Amino acid sequence: MKHGDQPTSNILIVEDNPGDQRLIQEALRETQLSHTSAIARDGVEALDYLFRRAPFETAPRPDLILLDLNLPKKNGRDVLAAIKADAHLLRIPVVVFSSSSAPQDVAGAYQLHANCYVTKPTDLDELFSAIGWIAKFWLGTAALPVSIDVAGDGLASIAGRDESRPYSA
Repeated sequence: MKHGDQPTSNILIVEDNPGDQRLIQEALRETQLSHTSAIARDGVEALDYLFRRAPFETAPRPDLILLDLNLPKKNGRDVLAAIKADAHLLRIPVVVFSSSSAPQDVAGAYQLHANCYVTKPTDLDELFSAIGWIAKFWLGTAALPVSIDVAGDGLASIAGRDESRPYSA
C-alpha cells in the first residue's frame, strides 16, 4: 500500500532519552508510513496520556506503543501492567524497545503481555532498520482488531477511531 492510501496511525513513544526520542522519530519518518507520533518522557506522563488525564484530555488513542523499560517516575514494567490491565487499552500493541537484553527483563515483559521485545541496537543503521521493521510489521502487516466488546453490550473502538469518550483509570 502506498503512503497516500494508508490511514494515519498514531504512535506513542515512551522514552526518557531525548537522543533516542529524536532517532526513533527520524526512523519512523523514513518508513514513509502515514503516522503521527507523541512522546511521553516518563511512566507517569505515559499513563496520563493513555488515560487522557490533564493535559492529554484530547489525545488520540495510539495504534502502537514503543515502550522503554527504564523510565523515571514509573518504570516501563508498571506502565505495561497498567496498559494490559485496562479493557480499553489492552489490545494496543506494545513493543518494548529497551537497551536491556537481560533475560529477566525480556521474560518479565512477556509475563506482563508485551507484544514484542526488541533490544535497542547500538549501531545507527541497525536502530533505523529495527524501528522500520517494527512500524511496518505492526502498522502495515499485522492484522489488528478494530473493535471489541468491552462491556458485553456493544462495540467500542480500540484502534483510535472512537474518540468520543475518555478512558477510565
